[in-house]
Amino acid sequence: MITVQEAHRIISHSIAALAVEELPLDQLQGKVLAATLAAPFPLPRFTNAAMDGFALKWDDIRHASGDSPIPLQVTQKIQAGKLSSLSVAAGCCAEIMTGAPMPEGADTVVPFEESSGFGSAVVEIYKAPKQGANVRYAGEEIRVGDLLLHKGEALSPSGIAVLASFGYASAAVQRTPRVAIVTVGDELRMPGEEVSGAEIYNCNRFMLQSACRSLGIEPVGVHHAPDDRASLREVLAHALDHSDLFLTAGGISSGEYDFVQQELTALGIEKKFWNVSQKPGKPLYFGSASNRKAVFSLPGNPVSALVCFVEYCMPALSILQGKPLPGKFSALLASPFPADKKRHRFLLGTVWTEKGRLHCRISPKCESHMITAVTGANCLIEAGPSPEILPEGTEVTCTMLPWAVLH
Repeated sequence: MITVQEAHRIISHSIAALAVEELPLDQLQGKVLAATLAAPFPLPRFTNAAMDGFALKWDDIRHASGDSPIPLQVTQKIQAGKLSSLSVAAGCCAEIMTGAPMPEGADTVVPFEESSGFGSAVVEIYKAPKQGANVRYAGEEIRVGDLLLHKGEALSPSGIAVLASFGYASAAVQRTPRVAIVTVGDELRMPGEEVSGAEIYNCNRFMLQSACRSLGIEPVGVHHAPDDRASLREVLAHALDHSDLFLTAGGISSGEYDFVQQELTALGIEKKFWNVSQKPGKPLYFGSASNRKAVFSLPGNPVSALVCFVEYCMPALSILQGKPLPGKFSALLASPFPADKKRHRFLLGTVWTEKGRLHCRISPKCESHMITAVTGANCLIEAGPSPEILPEGTEVTCTMLPWAVLH
C-alpha cells in the first residue's frame, strides 16, 4: 500500500500532455492554449472617438457654456471604418461616430448631447470637457508584443473575444482527452428500472459522467459490464481503444467476482499501483498502456469513487491537457475532523469566507457509504494520519469541487 503523495508522483510520471491541434475560433470554448500569444498590433490600433460627437481643437471651445456657446464650422463627417484625409483647422470641427479614427488636428471629442446636434453646417458647442476627453488613444490598452493569453489557459468567451479582436482565426490548443467510463457489477440497475432483492441503482455511471462534464470534457463512451470475464474484457477493450483515459467503477477489490485487475492485465495495462493508504478509496487502481493511455479503477462505493476522481483523476486530466494542476488551499476547521490513525483521510464538506479567512466544516453524514454527504458540499477536506481528532481551529487542506462555488 502506497501513500497519497506516492500515488500522485506515479501518476504524474506516467502520463503526458496530449498532441497539439489547430482549431478555429468557434471550436475553442474550453480548450487549453498550447502556446503563449502576444499582441501583433496595438489596441486600439488607431486613435479614435469614444462616442458620437464632434472632433475639434479644445482651445477653440475651452470657454464654451450654455449661456455662451461657441459656433464651429462642420467641415467633414467621419464614419466608423473610414479614414479622414482632411485636417481640422481652427474654428472647425468634424462630425464623428464612435470608433471612427480621429482626424489630424483634433484633440478632443464633444458628445453631440452637449451641442446643437448633427445635421447643420455650423454647430454650437454648449460645454467644454477636459482636453483630450472622449478619445481612445492608439496602444493605450495593449502595446505591440504585450502578452495576451498564456499557455495552459483554458479558453472562455473572454479569451476567445481577445483572440478575435487581434485577428486570430484559430489557435493551437491541446487536444481534449477522450474519456471513457465503465461501471461493473451484476447488481446494478439503471435509474427508472425496477429493483428487487439486493439490486441497487447505478449511481457511478451518471456521477462520473457529470463530473467529467464539469471539467469541460464530454465522455466519448459510457458503458456497463456484468461480472462475467468475457463480457468485461470486451467492454474494457472497447473503452481502451477509444479513449486516452478511462475510468472504471466497481470490481476492483479482491472479492471472488472482482475481475477488473486481471482483465486489464490481459489487455496489456501495466499496474502502477493498487491500494492507497487513504480513507475512503483504499482499493484505488492506476495503470497505463505502452502508449501512455491511462486507466483509473475506482472503488464501487460512490463517495469513494467521487473522492478518488477529485483527488487523482482531475489532476491527471489537467496533465493531459497541459493545464496547471487543480489548486489546493488551507482553511480553518469550524468543527472537529475525525482523522484516521494510519491513513490519509478525505471528507466532503463546505468552505466559506468569514472575516477575511477561509473556514470549512465536514458534511454531517460523513461515512463513505452515505451518498447524501455530497449534497451541499463544495469541497474535499483532507488531513494526514493522526491519533487524535483534529479540533476546531486546526488548519487543514481543501480542494474545491469543480462544479461548486465558494459559499
